[in-house]
Amino acid sequence: MCSKSLNGVFLAKKIFNSKYITLTAFNFRPYSASAKQPLQTPLYDLHQKYGGKLVDFAGFLLPVQYSDLSVSASHLFTRKSASIFDVSHMLQTNVRGKDCIAWFESICPVDLKGMADGSSSLTVFLNDKGGIIDDLIVTKINNESLYIVSNAGRLEVDKQHMRETSESFKQQGKDVNINFWDVSQRALIAVQGPKSIFALQSLTDIPLKDLTFMTSRIGSVAGVECRVTRCGYTGEDGVEISIPADKAFTVTEALLQSEDVKLAGLGARDSLRLEAGLCLYGNDIDESVTPVEANLTWLIPKPRRKEANFPGADIILRQIKDGVSKRRVGIRMETGAPARKDAILKNAESLEVVGKVTSGCPSPYLGGNVAMGYVSETFKKIGTKLLVNIRGKDVPCVVAKMPFVPSNYYTKK
Repeated sequence: MCSKSLNGVFLAKKIFNSKYITLTAFNFRPYSASAKQPLQTPLYDLHQKYGGKLVDFAGFLLPVQYSDLSVSASHLFTRKSASIFDVSHMLQTNVRGKDCIAWFESICPVDLKGMADGSSSLTVFLNDKGGIIDDLIVTKINNESLYIVSNAGRLEVDKQHMRETSESFKQQGKDVNINFWDVSQRALIAVQGPKSIFALQSLTDIPLKDLTFMTSRIGSVAGVECRVTRCGYTGEDGVEISIPADKAFTVTEALLQSEDVKLAGLGARDSLRLEAGLCLYGNDIDESVTPVEANLTWLIPKPRRKEANFPGADIILRQIKDGVSKRRVGIRMETGAPARKDAILKNAESLEVVGKVTSGCPSPYLGGNVAMGYVSETFKKIGTKLLVNIRGKDVPCVVAKMPFVPSNYYTKK
């Protein structure tokens, strides 16, 4: 859920000649003394201590990688062990009031009424045309309290959307109150990888064997009260930990005492999420794309389809029934340069343009290259051979199943 392009990593290596790296790839804003100063997260000093190569990402100074590992090595370490990602730039929101569920279901297609207390769900803010305003994770604390994590790149858009829609509810006499946590108040870290839970369990009073994928609890971590949610953006088992800002350094340092845990940056986060087949807002999904086109129809549960009272419901339900003209798919290439955003996809036989790439990078775990993009509906079948235009040359590729790397979410089966 959340946002990161390896183009920026490679460019960073060429121009790392000052305190901050200037990146011009998608979502990395060029840094200059005259530009608006990016914000520091509560873990800024920790990034400095461990050699983080900082970039201006969505208005925040965040590490693209650390001095001890390359992006590829960090990626592979996460897959076999555990890594900590600073995701404090994400917008954390608390919502309270007896009508908070009714309000939230009026702007998202999630079935909060049908969720158990303490459970979480991926969902999307939708516009009236069924387009995706943002993707986010909502936790139903109880019937009168919600916790939301949404993307930094849509921070102001999401704030305005939640403010305006909640105010409209209040004007109807409804009870809903929103509190946005500022980065100076609250940090957020993601601990991801097969050994993440082993490292965390010794530091927390939460019985993690009972904390299954997409569930959330309040508990002590390294002596600090935190919210721990079993989720992440890598396809691996792991958690996101919401921490009081002034205790973030303490909690993160405690986790780093394990030899199985290292710090990781935005570069590895991007390649990990792409191998896991997870969307990046602004690349793979945006307001011009519906959940059906994005191959995210599962985000519209049956009760909400029946109610048909979420934004764009008429369009989305019609698409579910009748189909769409384009669909998000996975793409694999065994050799050569990776396909990048906006690379054209063609019919391998007629050379007709049938779509374009939205994200792509080398796959450290699989070898070769992985990508995702949108193709005409008739070309979505797994195994379909296509051509992708890279630097003016048509290169063979194939539509592939996602996730490219099997997910390892903990479901306690």
